[in-house]
Amino acid sequence: MSTFNAMIIGSLVGVIGTGLGGAATYFFKNPSARFFSGIMGITAGLMLSIVVFDLLPHAFDIAGLVLGTIGILIGAILISFFDMIIENMDIAGGFIKEGILLGIAIALHNFPEGLAVGSGFMVSQSLGVDIALVIALHDFPEGLAMATPFSAGGIPPYKNVIYTVLAGIPTGIGALIGVLTGGISPYFIGLNLGIAGGAMLYVTCGDIIPEARNIYKGEISILGMILGIIGGIIITKHL
Repeated sequence: MSTFNAMIIGSLVGVIGTGLGGAATYFFKNPSARFFSGIMGITAGLMLSIVVFDLLPHAFDIAGLVLGTIGILIGAILISFFDMIIENMDIAGGFIKEGILLGIAIALHNFPEGLAVGSGFMVSQSLGVDIALVIALHDFPEGLAMATPFSAGGIPPYKNVIYTVLAGIPTGIGALIGVLTGGISPYFIGLNLGIAGGAMLYVTCGDIIPEARNIYKGEISILGMILGIIGGIIITKHL
């Protein structure tokens, strides 16, 4: 796949996923906690499944266990560093503050997801499609989560769409870097996949799953996660 095409696909994945989440505020002015929890559970399961059964096995096959594991640690450490920066930011303003912080967090998280898309396409079209599909699905509740406090703070839906689309752009940048570095050496592809896998594991286990459980205490997030894992397995086997 050409560098340009990979960047376009990566950009579309992030922009469409988060943008649709922002557009959902036209219909969901105040989505229920149960709905949010279930959607986040499904996306967590999908991400875990794709990372564990598809992305990381390719990383280990290409770069070896040691380099792939180093990539996982790098990805997790990078995201934890970004999370610390976000937590220390001082932005005034209730709902608007929450939306801005979520937007920054989503933009930062979208970069390694784009890296996974670009590196995945360097391995095979099927792996790239698998990762792109799962990330697009994952970005929808992220966009909705970002747009909901904006909506509560009085931001109109059309501006929510603009803001969430902007948060998805780093996915395309990550995809571009994934293709460029992957073209240097196969080991860079494996390392990039490991980094993306580590970042996605950190976001899923450290952010999405706890948040899904905090939003709604019932079993819907657990059931959603199981459905997501099953869906991820089906995707990896048939796409």
